[in-house]
Amino acid sequence: MNNQLVTKDYLVFILYFILVASYGYWIYRRRKSREHDSKAFFLAEGSLTWWAIGASLISSNISAEQFVGMSGDGFFAGVAVAVYEWVAAIALIVIAVWFMPIYLKNKIYTMPQFLKMRYNDTVSLIMTVFWLFLYILINLTSILYLGAVAISGLVGPEFLHPIMIGLSLFALIITLGGMKVIGFTDVIQVAVLIIGGFATIYFALQQVSQHVGNSTGVANGFTTLMKEAPDHFHMIFKKPTADSSQYDIQRYVILPGIAMYFLGQWIVNINYWGCNQYITQRALGANLNTARTGILFAGMLKILMPIIVMLPGIAAYVLYKNGVPMTGLKPNVAPENLYMIKDKAYSSVLAFLPAGLRGLSIAALTAAIVASLAGKANSISTIFTLDIYKKYLGKDASEKQLVMIGRIAIVVAMLLGIMLTWDDSLGIGGEGGFTFIQKYTGFISPGILAMFLMGMFWKRTTGAAAVAGILVGFISSVILNEYAAQWFGHETIFYTAFPVIKAGVTNWEIPFLICMGWSGVITVLVMVAISLAGPKVNPNAITIERGMFKVTPRILTMIVIILLLIMAIYVRFW
Repeated sequence: MNNQLVTKDYLVFILYFILVASYGYWIYRRRKSREHDSKAFFLAEGSLTWWAIGASLISSNISAEQFVGMSGDGFFAGVAVAVYEWVAAIALIVIAVWFMPIYLKNKIYTMPQFLKMRYNDTVSLIMTVFWLFLYILINLTSILYLGAVAISGLVGPEFLHPIMIGLSLFALIITLGGMKVIGFTDVIQVAVLIIGGFATIYFALQQVSQHVGNSTGVANGFTTLMKEAPDHFHMIFKKPTADSSQYDIQRYVILPGIAMYFLGQWIVNINYWGCNQYITQRALGANLNTARTGILFAGMLKILMPIIVMLPGIAAYVLYKNGVPMTGLKPNVAPENLYMIKDKAYSSVLAFLPAGLRGLSIAALTAAIVASLAGKANSISTIFTLDIYKKYLGKDASEKQLVMIGRIAIVVAMLLGIMLTWDDSLGIGGEGGFTFIQKYTGFISPGILAMFLMGMFWKRTTGAAAVAGILVGFISSVILNEYAAQWFGHETIFYTAFPVIKAGVTNWEIPFLICMGWSGVITVLVMVAISLAGPKVNPNAITIERGMFKVTPRILTMIVIILLLIMAIYVRFW
Protein backbone atom coordinates (compact mmCIF):
# COMPACT_ATOMS: atom_id res chain seq x y z
CA MET A 1 0.00 0.00 0.00
CA ASN A 2 1.40 3.35 -1.07
CA ASN A 3 -0.23 6.66 -0.38
CA GLN A 4 1.80 8.55 -2.98
CA LEU A 5 0.37 9.34 -6.40
CA VAL A 6 2.28 8.24 -9.49
CA THR A 7 2.42 9.53 -13.05
CA LYS A 8 -0.68 7.58 -14.16
CA ASP A 9 -2.74 9.17 -11.37
CA TYR A 10 -1.68 12.66 -12.36
CA LEU A 11 -2.41 11.97 -16.03
CA VAL A 12 -5.92 10.72 -15.24
CA PHE A 13 -6.59 13.75 -13.07
CA ILE A 14 -5.22 16.18 -15.69
CA LEU A 15 -7.41 14.53 -18.35
CA TYR A 16 -10.44 15.02 -16.10
CA PHE A 17 -9.55 18.69 -15.53
CA ILE A 18 -9.07 19.35 -19.27
CA LEU A 19 -12.36 17.62 -20.10
CA VAL A 20 -14.42 19.63 -17.61
CA ALA A 21 -12.70 22.95 -18.34
CA SER A 22 -12.98 22.50 -22.12
CA TYR A 23 -16.62 21.49 -22.00
CA GLY A 24 -17.39 24.38 -19.67
CA TYR A 25 -15.68 26.84 -22.02
CA TRP A 26 -17.61 25.43 -24.99
CA ILE A 27 -20.91 25.88 -23.12
CA TYR A 28 -19.85 29.40 -22.15
CA ARG A 29 -19.08 30.31 -25.79
CA ARG A 30 -22.50 29.00 -26.85
CA ARG A 31 -24.27 31.31 -24.39
CA LYS A 32 -22.02 34.31 -24.91
CA SER A 33 -24.80 36.18 -26.72
CA ARG A 34 -26.55 36.27 -23.31
CA GLU A 35 -23.38 36.93 -21.35
CA HIS A 36 -24.84 40.03 -19.70
CA ASP A 37 -28.35 38.63 -19.12
CA SER A 38 -28.66 38.32 -15.32
CA LYS A 39 -31.37 35.63 -15.39
CA ALA A 40 -29.32 33.57 -17.84
CA PHE A 41 -26.19 34.00 -15.67
CA PHE A 42 -27.84 33.14 -12.35
CA LEU A 43 -30.53 30.65 -13.46
CA ALA A 44 -29.63 29.35 -16.95
CA GLU A 45 -33.27 30.23 -17.60
CA GLY A 46 -35.02 27.64 -19.73
CA SER A 47 -31.86 25.96 -21.03
CA LEU A 48 -31.28 23.03 -18.65
CA THR A 49 -32.75 19.67 -19.65
CA TRP A 50 -34.28 17.28 -17.11
CA TRP A 51 -31.17 15.11 -17.05
CA ALA A 52 -28.94 18.16 -16.59
CA ILE A 53 -31.14 19.34 -13.69
CA GLY A 54 -31.04 15.91 -12.03
CA ALA A 55 -27.30 15.49 -12.50
CA SER A 56 -26.62 19.03 -11.29
CA LEU A 57 -28.72 18.48 -8.16
CA ILE A 58 -26.73 15.36 -7.28
CA SER A 59 -23.27 16.68 -8.12
CA SER A 60 -23.95 19.83 -6.13
CA ASN A 61 -25.32 17.86 -3.18
CA ILE A 62 -22.77 15.05 -3.08
CA SER A 63 -19.57 16.71 -1.98
CA ALA A 64 -16.83 16.46 0.60
CA GLU A 65 -19.35 16.25 3.44
CA GLN A 66 -20.66 13.03 1.89
CA PHE A 67 -17.44 11.50 0.57
CA VAL A 68 -15.53 12.42 3.71
CA GLY A 69 -18.17 13.09 6.34
CA MET A 70 -20.78 10.46 5.48
CA SER A 71 -18.09 7.87 4.77
CA GLY A 72 -16.69 8.74 8.19
CA ASP A 73 -20.08 8.22 9.81
CA GLY A 74 -20.33 4.93 7.90
CA PHE A 75 -16.99 3.99 9.50
CA PHE A 76 -18.30 5.03 12.93
CA ALA A 77 -22.01 4.15 12.82
CA GLY A 78 -22.75 2.15 9.67
CA VAL A 79 -25.60 2.04 7.19
CA ALA A 80 -27.92 4.05 9.46
CA VAL A 81 -26.29 7.26 8.22
CA ALA A 82 -27.78 6.52 4.76
CA VAL A 83 -31.07 7.80 6.20
CA TYR A 84 -30.02 11.24 4.97
CA GLU A 85 -29.90 9.95 1.39
CA TRP A 86 -32.96 7.69 1.40
CA VAL A 87 -35.30 10.10 3.19
CA ALA A 88 -34.00 12.73 0.76
CA ALA A 89 -35.36 10.64 -2.13
CA ILE A 90 -38.84 10.86 -0.57
CA ALA A 91 -38.38 14.56 0.18
CA LEU A 92 -37.61 15.14 -3.50
CA ILE A 93 -41.03 13.68 -4.35
CA VAL A 94 -42.62 16.24 -2.01
CA ILE A 95 -40.66 19.05 -3.66
CA ALA A 96 -41.44 17.92 -7.21
CA VAL A 97 -45.18 17.47 -6.63
CA TRP A 98 -46.07 20.28 -4.22
CA PHE A 99 -43.33 22.91 -4.09
CA MET A 100 -42.32 23.36 -7.74
CA PRO A 101 -45.82 24.23 -9.06
CA ILE A 102 -46.00 27.08 -6.54
CA TYR A 103 -42.51 28.38 -7.32
CA LEU A 104 -42.90 28.22 -11.09
CA LYS A 105 -46.47 29.59 -11.21
CA ASN A 106 -45.34 32.64 -9.25
CA LYS A 107 -42.10 33.05 -11.28
CA ILE A 108 -39.87 32.70 -8.23
CA TYR A 109 -36.13 33.03 -8.94
CA THR A 110 -34.75 33.25 -5.40
CA MET A 111 -35.98 32.11 -2.00
CA PRO A 112 -35.91 35.67 -0.55
CA GLN A 113 -38.07 36.72 -3.50
CA PHE A 114 -40.69 34.16 -2.44
CA LEU A 115 -40.62 35.49 1.12
CA LYS A 116 -41.07 39.07 -0.08
CA MET A 117 -44.02 38.08 -2.26
CA ARG A 118 -45.68 35.96 0.43
CA TYR A 119 -44.82 38.06 3.50
CA ASN A 120 -42.93 41.35 3.27
CA ASP A 121 -39.52 42.99 2.76
CA THR A 122 -38.54 42.55 6.42
CA VAL A 123 -38.88 38.76 6.32
CA SER A 124 -37.04 38.64 3.01
CA LEU A 125 -34.12 40.77 4.25
CA ILE A 126 -33.74 38.85 7.51
CA MET A 127 -33.60 35.53 5.68
CA THR A 128 -31.27 36.88 3.00
CA VAL A 129 -28.74 37.72 5.70
CA PHE A 130 -29.30 34.37 7.43
CA TRP A 131 -28.74 32.44 4.21
CA LEU A 132 -25.59 34.33 3.25
CA PHE A 133 -24.05 33.66 6.67
CA LEU A 134 -25.12 30.00 6.55
CA TYR A 135 -23.82 29.35 3.05
CA ILE A 136 -20.46 30.99 3.72
CA LEU A 137 -19.78 30.06 7.36
CA ILE A 138 -21.14 26.50 7.31
CA ASN A 139 -21.54 25.09 3.81
CA LEU A 140 -18.81 26.68 1.68
CA THR A 141 -16.18 26.36 4.41
CA SER A 142 -16.97 22.75 5.33
CA ILE A 143 -16.94 21.63 1.68
CA LEU A 144 -13.58 23.29 1.11
CA TYR A 145 -12.00 22.08 4.36
CA LEU A 146 -13.16 18.47 4.17
CA GLY A 147 -12.23 18.18 0.51
CA ALA A 148 -8.73 19.51 1.10
CA VAL A 149 -8.28 17.18 4.08
CA ALA A 150 -9.35 14.13 2.06
CA ILE A 151 -7.08 14.82 -0.91
CA SER A 152 -4.12 15.85 1.24
CA GLY A 153 -4.48 12.50 3.01
CA LEU A 154 -3.20 10.93 -0.20
CA VAL A 155 -0.67 13.45 -1.46
CA GLY A 156 0.63 14.57 1.94
CA PRO A 157 -0.61 16.87 4.72
CA GLU A 158 1.91 19.54 3.72
CA PHE A 159 -0.22 20.12 0.60
CA LEU A 160 -3.40 20.98 2.53
CA HIS A 161 -3.30 24.71 1.83
CA PRO A 162 -2.25 24.47 -1.85
CA ILE A 163 -5.11 22.00 -2.36
CA MET A 164 -7.58 24.46 -0.79
CA ILE A 165 -6.41 27.15 -3.19
CA GLY A 166 -6.48 24.78 -6.17
CA LEU A 167 -10.04 23.60 -5.44
CA SER A 168 -11.19 27.19 -5.07
CA LEU A 169 -9.60 28.26 -8.36
CA PHE A 170 -11.06 25.26 -10.22
CA ALA A 171 -14.52 26.10 -8.85
CA LEU A 172 -14.07 29.75 -9.83
CA ILE A 173 -13.32 28.80 -13.44
CA ILE A 174 -16.67 27.04 -13.65
CA THR A 175 -18.72 29.44 -11.51
CA LEU A 176 -17.75 32.62 -13.34
CA GLY A 177 -19.35 31.18 -16.48
CA GLY A 178 -22.81 31.24 -14.93
CA MET A 179 -25.49 28.70 -14.07
CA LYS A 180 -25.68 27.11 -17.51
CA VAL A 181 -21.97 26.29 -17.43
CA ILE A 182 -22.37 24.89 -13.91
CA GLY A 183 -25.44 22.84 -14.86
CA PHE A 184 -24.00 21.18 -17.95
CA THR A 185 -20.49 20.61 -16.56
CA ASP A 186 -22.23 18.95 -13.61
CA VAL A 187 -23.31 16.20 -16.01
CA ILE A 188 -19.63 15.32 -16.50
CA GLN A 189 -18.96 15.80 -12.81
CA VAL A 190 -21.68 13.38 -11.74
CA ALA A 191 -20.53 10.80 -14.31
CA VAL A 192 -16.96 11.01 -12.98
CA LEU A 193 -18.31 10.94 -9.43
CA ILE A 194 -20.31 7.75 -10.02
CA ILE A 195 -17.61 5.93 -12.03
CA GLY A 196 -14.86 6.86 -9.59
CA GLY A 197 -17.09 6.12 -6.61
CA PHE A 198 -17.96 2.63 -7.82
CA ALA A 199 -14.31 1.95 -8.62
CA THR A 200 -13.42 2.88 -5.03
CA ILE A 201 -16.02 0.61 -3.43
CA TYR A 202 -15.10 -2.22 -5.85
CA PHE A 203 -11.46 -2.23 -4.74
CA ALA A 204 -12.41 -1.61 -1.10
CA LEU A 205 -14.54 -4.76 -1.13
CA GLN A 206 -11.73 -6.64 -2.86
CA GLN A 207 -9.41 -5.63 -0.02
CA VAL A 208 -11.94 -6.79 2.58
CA SER A 209 -12.32 -10.09 0.77
CA GLN A 210 -8.57 -10.60 0.52
CA HIS A 211 -7.43 -9.43 3.98
CA VAL A 212 -10.41 -10.46 6.10
CA GLY A 213 -12.50 -12.94 4.12
CA ASN A 214 -9.52 -15.01 2.95
CA SER A 215 -10.95 -15.11 -0.55
CA THR A 216 -11.48 -12.84 -3.56
CA GLY A 217 -14.39 -11.12 -5.20
CA VAL A 218 -16.73 -8.25 -4.47
CA ALA A 219 -19.64 -10.47 -3.40
CA ASN A 220 -17.47 -12.18 -0.81
CA GLY A 221 -16.21 -8.79 0.33
CA PHE A 222 -19.76 -7.53 0.96
CA THR A 223 -20.69 -10.77 2.75
CA THR A 224 -17.60 -10.35 4.91
CA LEU A 225 -18.64 -6.79 5.77
CA MET A 226 -22.01 -7.97 7.04
CA LYS A 227 -20.43 -10.83 8.97
CA GLU A 228 -17.65 -8.78 10.57
CA ALA A 229 -19.73 -5.68 11.35
CA PRO A 230 -23.36 -6.76 11.85
CA ASP A 231 -24.01 -3.72 14.07
CA HIS A 232 -23.12 -1.53 11.07
CA PHE A 233 -26.04 -2.87 9.01
CA HIS A 234 -29.05 -1.64 10.97
CA MET A 235 -31.02 1.45 10.03
CA ILE A 236 -32.52 1.89 13.50
CA PHE A 237 -30.45 2.12 16.71
CA LYS A 238 -32.00 1.19 20.05
CA LYS A 239 -32.20 3.89 22.70
CA PRO A 240 -29.23 3.54 25.09
CA THR A 241 -29.74 2.53 28.70
CA ALA A 242 -27.61 3.06 31.81
CA ASP A 243 -25.66 -0.06 30.85
CA SER A 244 -24.94 1.01 27.26
CA SER A 245 -21.37 1.58 26.12
CA GLN A 246 -20.06 5.02 25.28
CA TYR A 247 -19.76 3.88 21.67
CA ASP A 248 -23.48 3.05 21.47
CA ILE A 249 -24.39 6.35 23.12
CA GLN A 250 -22.32 8.36 20.65
CA ARG A 251 -23.89 6.58 17.68
CA TYR A 252 -27.40 7.15 19.00
CA VAL A 253 -26.76 10.86 19.63
CA ILE A 254 -25.99 11.45 15.93
CA LEU A 255 -28.65 8.99 14.66
CA PRO A 256 -31.37 8.66 17.34
CA GLY A 257 -33.21 5.57 16.15
CA ILE A 258 -36.89 5.68 15.21
CA ALA A 259 -37.30 9.03 16.99
CA MET A 260 -35.45 10.92 14.24
CA TYR A 261 -38.16 9.92 11.74
CA PHE A 262 -40.92 11.72 13.64
CA LEU A 263 -39.81 15.20 12.55
CA GLY A 264 -36.05 15.74 12.58
CA GLN A 265 -35.16 13.97 9.34
CA TRP A 266 -38.11 15.50 7.48
CA ILE A 267 -37.15 19.01 8.58
CA VAL A 268 -33.55 18.42 7.45
CA ASN A 269 -34.48 17.08 4.03
CA ILE A 270 -37.55 19.08 3.03
CA ASN A 271 -35.85 22.30 4.07
CA TYR A 272 -32.63 21.38 2.23
CA TRP A 273 -34.29 20.29 -1.01
CA GLY A 274 -37.25 22.66 -1.07
CA CYS A 275 -36.28 25.93 0.67
CA ASN A 276 -32.64 26.15 -0.31
CA GLN A 277 -31.49 28.50 -3.07
CA TYR A 278 -28.43 26.33 -3.61
CA ILE A 279 -30.66 23.41 -4.67
CA THR A 280 -33.90 24.84 -6.05
CA GLN A 281 -31.97 27.20 -8.33
CA ARG A 282 -31.32 24.34 -10.74
CA ALA A 283 -35.02 23.87 -11.50
CA LEU A 284 -36.39 27.41 -11.19
CA GLY A 285 -35.65 28.30 -14.81
CA ALA A 286 -37.36 25.24 -16.33
CA ASN A 287 -40.98 24.39 -17.11
CA LEU A 288 -42.92 22.31 -14.58
CA ASN A 289 -42.68 18.93 -16.31
CA THR A 290 -38.93 19.30 -16.95
CA ALA A 291 -38.32 20.45 -13.39
CA ARG A 292 -40.32 17.58 -11.88
CA THR A 293 -38.63 14.96 -14.08
CA GLY A 294 -35.17 16.29 -13.23
CA ILE A 295 -35.91 16.37 -9.50
CA LEU A 296 -37.26 12.80 -9.49
CA PHE A 297 -34.29 11.64 -11.56
CA ALA A 298 -32.13 13.07 -8.77
CA GLY A 299 -34.29 11.13 -6.29
CA MET A 300 -33.46 7.89 -8.07
CA LEU A 301 -29.76 8.71 -8.05
CA LYS A 302 -29.95 9.47 -4.31
CA ILE A 303 -30.88 5.86 -3.66
CA LEU A 304 -27.55 4.79 -5.18
CA MET A 305 -25.40 7.35 -3.43
CA PRO A 306 -24.87 5.49 -0.10
CA ILE A 307 -23.14 2.71 -2.05
CA ILE A 308 -20.57 5.24 -3.22
CA VAL A 309 -20.20 7.44 -0.14
CA MET A 310 -21.10 5.25 2.85
CA LEU A 311 -19.95 1.69 2.03
CA PRO A 312 -16.27 2.69 1.75
CA GLY A 313 -16.46 3.82 5.37
CA ILE A 314 -17.83 0.46 6.52
CA ALA A 315 -15.14 -1.30 4.50
CA ALA A 316 -12.51 0.88 6.20
CA TYR A 317 -13.98 -0.04 9.60
CA VAL A 318 -13.79 -3.79 8.93
CA LEU A 319 -10.22 -3.56 7.62
CA TYR A 320 -9.21 -1.38 10.57
CA LYS A 321 -10.90 -3.63 13.14
CA ASN A 322 -9.02 -6.62 11.76
CA GLY A 323 -5.64 -4.96 12.08
CA VAL A 324 -5.01 -4.11 8.43
CA PRO A 325 -2.68 -1.06 8.30
CA MET A 326 -4.68 1.96 7.13
CA THR A 327 -3.13 5.19 5.87
CA GLY A 328 -3.94 8.07 8.19
CA LEU A 329 -5.75 5.92 10.79
CA LYS A 330 -4.03 5.58 14.13
CA PRO A 331 -4.13 1.89 15.18
CA ASN A 332 -5.81 0.44 18.29
CA VAL A 333 -8.20 3.32 18.92
CA ALA A 334 -10.98 2.41 21.38
CA PRO A 335 -14.50 2.23 19.85
CA GLU A 336 -15.70 5.30 21.75
CA ASN A 337 -12.81 7.32 20.26
CA LEU A 338 -13.37 6.30 16.64
CA TYR A 339 -15.15 9.62 16.04
CA MET A 340 -11.71 11.27 16.29
CA ILE A 341 -10.41 9.51 13.18
CA LYS A 342 -13.59 8.84 11.20
CA ASP A 343 -13.14 11.68 8.70
CA LYS A 344 -9.92 10.02 7.47
CA ALA A 345 -11.66 6.76 6.60
CA TYR A 346 -12.35 7.60 2.95
CA SER A 347 -8.82 8.67 2.08
CA SER A 348 -7.49 5.55 3.82
CA VAL A 349 -9.53 3.41 1.41
CA LEU A 350 -8.32 5.39 -1.62
CA ALA A 351 -4.76 4.46 -0.70
CA PHE A 352 -5.52 0.82 -1.61
CA LEU A 353 -6.37 1.66 -5.21
CA PRO A 354 -3.91 0.78 -7.99
CA ALA A 355 -2.09 3.45 -9.99
CA GLY A 356 -4.41 5.30 -12.36
CA LEU A 357 -7.56 4.41 -10.46
CA ARG A 358 -6.34 6.45 -7.53
CA GLY A 359 -6.24 9.40 -9.90
CA LEU A 360 -9.77 8.56 -11.06
CA SER A 361 -11.06 8.41 -7.49
CA ILE A 362 -9.39 11.72 -6.64
CA ALA A 363 -10.99 13.11 -9.80
CA ALA A 364 -14.38 11.84 -8.53
CA LEU A 365 -13.80 13.45 -5.16
CA THR A 366 -12.63 16.66 -6.82
CA ALA A 367 -15.68 16.61 -9.11
CA ALA A 368 -17.97 16.42 -6.10
CA ILE A 369 -16.13 19.18 -4.24
CA VAL A 370 -15.81 21.55 -7.19
CA ALA A 371 -19.44 21.08 -8.28
CA SER A 372 -20.65 21.86 -4.76
CA LEU A 373 -18.32 24.83 -4.36
CA ALA A 374 -19.45 26.21 -7.72
CA GLY A 375 -23.12 25.73 -6.91
CA LYS A 376 -22.81 27.24 -3.46
CA ALA A 377 -20.82 30.24 -4.72
CA ASN A 378 -23.38 30.81 -7.47
CA SER A 379 -26.22 30.76 -4.93
CA ILE A 380 -24.38 33.21 -2.67
CA SER A 381 -23.83 35.44 -5.68
CA THR A 382 -27.48 35.16 -6.80
CA ILE A 383 -28.92 36.03 -3.40
CA PHE A 384 -26.49 38.90 -2.80
CA THR A 385 -26.92 40.41 -6.28
CA LEU A 386 -30.68 40.05 -6.76
CA ASP A 387 -31.88 40.36 -3.17
CA ILE A 388 -29.45 42.90 -1.68
CA TYR A 389 -27.53 44.79 -4.36
CA LYS A 390 -30.36 45.21 -6.88
CA LYS A 391 -32.94 46.08 -4.20
CA TYR A 392 -30.92 48.35 -1.92
CA LEU A 393 -27.61 49.41 -3.49
CA GLY A 394 -27.98 49.48 -7.27
CA LYS A 395 -31.67 49.86 -8.08
CA ASP A 396 -30.89 51.21 -11.56
CA ALA A 397 -28.09 48.76 -12.33
CA SER A 398 -27.95 47.41 -15.88
CA GLU A 399 -27.91 43.72 -16.71
CA LYS A 400 -24.18 43.95 -17.41
CA GLN A 401 -23.55 45.54 -13.99
CA LEU A 402 -25.59 42.86 -12.21
CA VAL A 403 -23.55 40.09 -13.83
CA MET A 404 -20.33 41.91 -12.90
CA ILE A 405 -21.47 42.27 -9.26
CA GLY A 406 -22.40 38.60 -9.28
CA ARG A 407 -18.91 37.62 -10.38
CA ILE A 408 -17.31 39.86 -7.76
CA ALA A 409 -19.51 38.25 -5.10
CA ILE A 410 -18.33 34.82 -6.22
CA VAL A 411 -14.66 35.79 -5.84
CA VAL A 412 -15.26 37.38 -2.43
CA ALA A 413 -17.15 34.29 -1.19
CA MET A 414 -14.31 32.02 -2.24
CA LEU A 415 -11.71 34.22 -0.54
CA LEU A 416 -13.75 34.20 2.68
CA GLY A 417 -14.03 30.43 2.44
CA ILE A 418 -10.25 30.05 2.18
CA MET A 419 -9.62 32.43 5.09
CA LEU A 420 -12.06 30.63 7.41
CA THR A 421 -10.74 27.15 6.60
CA TRP A 422 -7.03 27.95 6.50
CA ASP A 423 -6.49 26.93 10.14
CA ASP A 424 -9.94 25.32 10.68
CA SER A 425 -10.98 28.29 12.82
CA LEU A 426 -14.59 27.05 12.84
CA GLY A 427 -13.67 23.67 14.37
CA ILE A 428 -15.04 21.56 11.51
CA GLY A 429 -12.49 18.79 12.07
CA GLY A 430 -13.24 18.46 15.79
CA GLU A 431 -17.01 18.18 15.33
CA GLY A 432 -16.89 15.74 12.42
CA GLY A 433 -17.65 17.10 8.97
CA PHE A 434 -21.05 15.63 8.23
CA THR A 435 -22.36 16.16 11.77
CA PHE A 436 -21.02 19.74 11.77
CA ILE A 437 -23.11 20.66 8.73
CA GLN A 438 -26.30 18.91 9.84
CA LYS A 439 -26.16 20.23 13.40
CA TYR A 440 -25.49 23.89 12.72
CA THR A 441 -27.69 24.11 9.63
CA GLY A 442 -30.38 22.66 11.89
CA PHE A 443 -30.29 25.79 14.06
CA ILE A 444 -32.34 27.63 11.43
CA SER A 445 -33.95 24.76 9.46
CA PRO A 446 -37.10 24.45 11.66
CA GLY A 447 -37.94 28.14 11.38
CA ILE A 448 -37.30 28.25 7.63
CA LEU A 449 -39.37 25.16 6.83
CA ALA A 450 -42.29 26.26 9.04
CA MET A 451 -42.25 29.68 7.36
CA PHE A 452 -42.32 28.17 3.85
CA LEU A 453 -44.87 25.42 4.48
CA MET A 454 -47.30 27.66 6.33
CA GLY A 455 -46.76 30.43 3.79
CA MET A 456 -47.61 28.10 0.94
CA PHE A 457 -50.51 26.16 2.37
CA TRP A 458 -52.16 28.27 5.11
CA LYS A 459 -53.59 31.54 3.85
CA ARG A 460 -53.83 33.01 7.35
CA THR A 461 -50.07 33.03 8.05
CA THR A 462 -48.87 36.60 8.59
CA GLY A 463 -45.57 38.42 8.13
CA ALA A 464 -45.33 38.98 11.89
CA ALA A 465 -45.71 35.23 12.41
CA ALA A 466 -42.94 34.57 9.89
CA VAL A 467 -40.51 36.93 11.66
CA ALA A 468 -41.40 35.33 14.98
CA GLY A 469 -40.91 31.88 13.43
CA ILE A 470 -37.40 32.72 12.26
CA LEU A 471 -36.38 34.02 15.68
CA VAL A 472 -38.18 31.37 17.75
CA GLY A 473 -36.83 28.58 15.56
CA PHE A 474 -33.26 29.79 15.99
CA ILE A 475 -33.51 30.58 19.71
CA SER A 476 -35.28 27.32 20.59
CA SER A 477 -32.68 25.33 18.59
CA VAL A 478 -29.81 26.99 20.46
CA ILE A 479 -31.49 26.41 23.85
CA LEU A 480 -32.33 22.77 23.12
CA ASN A 481 -28.90 21.93 21.74
CA GLU A 482 -26.73 23.89 24.16
CA TYR A 483 -28.60 24.54 27.42
CA ALA A 484 -31.73 22.41 27.87
CA ALA A 485 -29.97 19.45 29.54
CA GLN A 486 -28.38 21.80 32.07
CA TRP A 487 -31.47 23.93 32.69
CA PHE A 488 -34.28 21.35 32.67
CA GLY A 489 -32.54 18.09 33.54
CA HIS A 490 -31.29 15.04 31.69
CA GLU A 491 -34.62 13.18 31.46
CA THR A 492 -37.98 14.79 30.64
CA ILE A 493 -41.13 13.71 28.81
CA PHE A 494 -39.82 15.58 25.75
CA TYR A 495 -36.24 14.35 25.49
CA THR A 496 -33.41 12.31 27.00
CA ALA A 497 -29.91 13.74 27.29
CA PHE A 498 -26.99 11.31 27.14
CA PRO A 499 -23.48 11.55 28.64
CA VAL A 500 -21.09 11.92 25.71
CA ILE A 501 -17.39 11.68 26.54
CA LYS A 502 -15.00 13.41 24.13
CA ALA A 503 -11.34 14.10 24.87
CA GLY A 504 -11.95 13.01 28.46
CA VAL A 505 -14.71 15.58 29.02
CA THR A 506 -18.32 14.52 29.65
CA ASN A 507 -21.10 16.62 28.13
CA TRP A 508 -24.80 15.81 28.35
CA GLU A 509 -26.23 16.01 24.86
CA ILE A 510 -29.73 15.75 23.43
CA PRO A 511 -29.59 14.24 19.91
CA PHE A 512 -29.66 17.22 17.58
CA LEU A 513 -32.30 15.63 15.35
CA ILE A 514 -34.60 15.43 18.38
CA CYS A 515 -33.84 19.09 19.17
CA MET A 516 -34.67 19.98 15.59
CA GLY A 517 -38.03 18.20 15.77
CA TRP A 518 -39.11 19.96 18.99
CA SER A 519 -37.88 23.28 17.66
CA GLY A 520 -40.11 22.75 14.63
CA VAL A 521 -43.14 22.05 16.84
CA ILE A 522 -42.50 25.13 19.00
CA THR A 523 -42.05 27.32 15.91
CA VAL A 524 -45.31 26.18 14.30
CA LEU A 525 -47.28 26.71 17.53
CA VAL A 526 -45.94 30.26 17.89
CA MET A 527 -46.66 31.06 14.22
CA VAL A 528 -50.21 29.69 14.48
CA ALA A 529 -50.91 31.70 17.64
CA ILE A 530 -49.68 34.96 16.09
CA SER A 531 -51.46 34.34 12.77
CA LEU A 532 -54.79 33.70 14.52
CA ALA A 533 -54.65 37.28 15.76
CA GLY A 534 -54.52 38.52 12.16
CA PRO A 535 -57.00 38.47 9.25
CA LYS A 536 -58.58 35.19 8.19
CA VAL A 537 -56.93 35.48 4.78
CA ASN A 538 -53.60 37.28 4.49
CA PRO A 539 -53.55 39.71 1.52
CA ASN A 540 -50.33 38.07 0.28
CA ALA A 541 -51.61 34.50 0.53
CA ILE A 542 -50.65 32.04 -2.21
CA THR A 543 -53.47 31.16 -4.60
CA ILE A 544 -53.78 27.40 -4.94
CA GLU A 545 -55.55 26.38 -8.13
CA ARG A 546 -57.30 23.12 -8.77
CA GLY A 547 -55.09 20.76 -10.72
CA MET A 548 -51.80 22.49 -9.80
CA PHE A 549 -50.45 19.35 -8.19
CA LYS A 550 -51.66 16.86 -10.78
CA VAL A 551 -48.85 14.67 -12.19
CA THR A 552 -48.38 12.96 -15.54
CA PRO A 553 -48.21 9.14 -15.85
CA ARG A 554 -44.42 9.32 -16.32
CA ILE A 555 -43.99 11.37 -13.14
CA LEU A 556 -46.28 8.99 -11.23
CA THR A 557 -44.26 5.99 -12.46
CA MET A 558 -41.02 7.55 -11.25
CA ILE A 559 -42.59 8.26 -7.85
CA VAL A 560 -43.78 4.66 -7.46
CA ILE A 561 -40.35 3.28 -8.39
CA ILE A 562 -38.62 5.47 -5.78
CA LEU A 563 -41.07 4.48 -3.04
CA LEU A 564 -40.81 0.77 -3.81
CA LEU A 565 -37.01 0.86 -3.75
CA ILE A 566 -36.98 2.71 -0.40
CA MET A 567 -39.45 0.22 1.09
CA ALA A 568 -37.30 -2.72 -0.04
CA ILE A 569 -34.18 -1.17 1.53
CA TYR A 570 -35.86 -0.61 4.88
CA VAL A 571 -37.38 -4.10 4.95
CA ARG A 572 -33.88 -5.54 4.41
CA PHE A 573 -31.86 -3.36 6.82
CA TRP A 574 -34.31 -2.31 9.52
